[in-house]
Amino acid sequence: MTATENIPMRTISNPITEKKLYEINDADPETIKNSFAKAKKIQAAIRNLSVKERVNEILKINDYLIEHRENILTRIIEETGKSRFDALSSELFEICDVIDYFKGAAPKILETKNVHTPIVLMGKKSKIFFEPLGTVLVITPWNYPLYQALVPSFLAFLSGNAVIVKPSEVTPLKGLIEEILEKSSFLKDAIQVVYGGKETGKMLIENRPDKIHFTGSVGSGKKIMEQASQNLIPVDLELGGKDAALIFDDVNIERTANGIMWGAFTNCGQSCTSIERVYVQEKIYDDFVKFLSEKISKLNSSSEKRNYKSPEDCDIGSMTTEFQSKTIESHLQDAVLKGAKVIFGGKREDGKMHFPPTLLTHVNHEMKIMTDETFGPVLPVMKFKTEEEGVALANDSIYGLSASVWSKDLNRAERVAHRLEVGNVSINSHMLTEANPALPFGGVKQSGFGRLKSDHGLLSFCNIKSIIIDVQGKKIEPHWYPQTPTKYKMLSDLMVALFSRSKNWVRFALIGLKLDNIGTKEKI
Repeated sequence: MTATENIPMRTISNPITEKKLYEINDADPETIKNSFAKAKKIQAAIRNLSVKERVNEILKINDYLIEHRENILTRIIEETGKSRFDALSSELFEICDVIDYFKGAAPKILETKNVHTPIVLMGKKSKIFFEPLGTVLVITPWNYPLYQALVPSFLAFLSGNAVIVKPSEVTPLKGLIEEILEKSSFLKDAIQVVYGGKETGKMLIENRPDKIHFTGSVGSGKKIMEQASQNLIPVDLELGGKDAALIFDDVNIERTANGIMWGAFTNCGQSCTSIERVYVQEKIYDDFVKFLSEKISKLNSSSEKRNYKSPEDCDIGSMTTEFQSKTIESHLQDAVLKGAKVIFGGKREDGKMHFPPTLLTHVNHEMKIMTDETFGPVLPVMKFKTEEEGVALANDSIYGLSASVWSKDLNRAERVAHRLEVGNVSINSHMLTEANPALPFGGVKQSGFGRLKSDHGLLSFCNIKSIIIDVQGKKIEPHWYPQTPTKYKMLSDLMVALFSRSKNWVRFALIGLKLDNIGTKEKI
């Protein structure tokens, strides 16, 4: 028996139809070793490409995605159960948007920077080089299988790295990424795909990639970080979230309810940045809940047979996994036992992955539904009195990925945004920070660290190298040996002249000239 034959198979099925699609198994050690060897070889070629040449490679993929978008969307829907609109807007559209931004931004961000040189180093030049790290390992989640595979891979490649992607074993899109890369004529082996579960992930890390970009659960992130720490491999972690929406009593209720509803239920709530907690100021609480309930009842959901043509054409698709559906049910049961009221939804179709959009009231922070990541189409709503109380409730979480603030008073909204302990805040919208590739995306607390997109995200895949340049000649630096009492006194006086609040430029210049002269004359 080969090593592969000893590895258990995983069955991938369509969550809507329950039809078996294919099987995958963990990669064997030899396959992984060969992937790293290919990555190392091609990375030398990638490094020698100009950033504009790397951009042209990415644009090949952009063209392929646009031309074959419907077939690609069908593949995504088959494995995730997304609505077609969700698959288009949150996967393909977002991927192309990132490419469109970085095709112009990447060459500027990655060009060598001339930076300030202090006056005491007069005559020297300071620069920053942005160089590749080597091979980047991208480990992706199951909820956005194409976006989370391609976007970090693109940024790593634009920075000059080779990339190995390990898709989630839940929605691996087997063969799709390879098809996109090959048929678009993208540089061979620059981005490779290795399939498997946690054991494959461990073996990949054992081969010492030069960086790991991981998106997934807190528990898995901690394990990856622990393993990576043994070889000091840098890690970006984009983990879970429990996003809060803070709604003040001056809002337009109809507009705000529509925004909240979308932020909670897009992708069937299976997003780290879905709205999972809503806090409404008490003056409008009752009206807001009533309006929200009416709006939710009109959504075309894959769990409401009377309202949709096909599961793919509805507003809200199905859940992707059985284990996540059970988590939702557990959270709902806990909430109801502790006094929560289900206003709408609350129960999935028997034996199916269709979970209706669910609205809860009478919730509090003693319930898992308000503290643990639910990751589904469930919206608990709680009232607050003052701005201070609202901020405290929103910050009462182990997570800190993103949040939203809703108010006509933009000064208040920005003030509150500053006080929220998260990495991203949208004002009078939700998830909108993710729609701008120029904004960095990432979290704080147990939502992880590191940033994707923007100049910060692109540079995170670089060795940021500092360079200082001096001329070659006869001059001996004054701070070099020998170190004499005279030079010590002059350096001390120079510091006072230069760094006191009222600088004495004349005295600084006179001392500096004497120091330079002494440095040249006093030799060991």
